[in-house]
This record gives sequence, structure tokens and C-alpha cells, in this order.
Amino acid sequence: MSQLSSRAVGVGRVLIAVYAILALAATARSIVQLAGRFSEAPVAYSLSAFAGLVYVLATVALIGKGRRWYVVAWIAIGIELLGVLVVGTLSIVHPEYFPHDTVWSYFGRGYLFIPLVLPILGILWLVRSRPRPEES
Repeated sequence: MSQLSSRAVGVGRVLIAVYAILALAATARSIVQLAGRFSEAPVAYSLSAFAGLVYVLATVALIGKGRRWYVVAWIAIGIELLGVLVVGTLSIVHPEYFPHDTVWSYFGRGYLFIPLVLPILGILWLVRSRPRPEES
């Protein structure tokens, strides 16, 4: 059996690479923001850090083998989709809530809307790459 999960082949590798890049970008940006300008927008910068951690978890879960990692990937990607929809909507309806952008503000506008599209693609990939019963 391969060391990689059934999710880390073909298009799955590209999806995982995009998740890894977004995880690195969001986490690095939030570290800089939290360290240097936390008092300017603590909620926004904390949300960006949370988003970065969600992307890290999703990346690891998509790489992981077996049913447990599959479930973790569903949870992480579900949180990601919920976060981008809620924060994206709130940033339009109540822009005063987010005086500075987060990763998910305006549905990921600052990241070319990748945060909006990525969880949809992730869900489609999870549906397509469901683990076989013998994978645990």
C-alpha cells in the first residue's frame, strides 16, 4: 500500500498544494499582524490566525490516510467554508466589524477569492475520494 492517502493523487495533489500555500500565507501574515499591529484590529488578526490554523489542519488531513483523517478533513473544510461565508457576509453587511481585512473578509478578496472556491473544491474532492472500507 502507498504511503500517501488516496486523496493525495492526481488533482488531489494540486488541491493539497494550494491548501499548503494558503496555510503558509495566512499563517505568516497573521503572525506579522499579531506581533506588530495586534491593537489595531485584534478580532480581524485573530481570525486570520484561526483561518491559517484551519488551512494547516485541512492540509494535514487531506494528506493523512484512513477514515479518521477523512473525517478531520471534512470538519476542517466545513469550518473553512462556514468561516468564509460568515466573515465574508459580515464584512459586507457590517464593514465596521472588520476595520482591517482577514483572510476571509469579502469572501477572500485579498487572496483572489481562493478562500471561497477552495472549500467547495475540497468538498467535491472529499466526496470523490472517500476511503475504502479497509482503510481505517
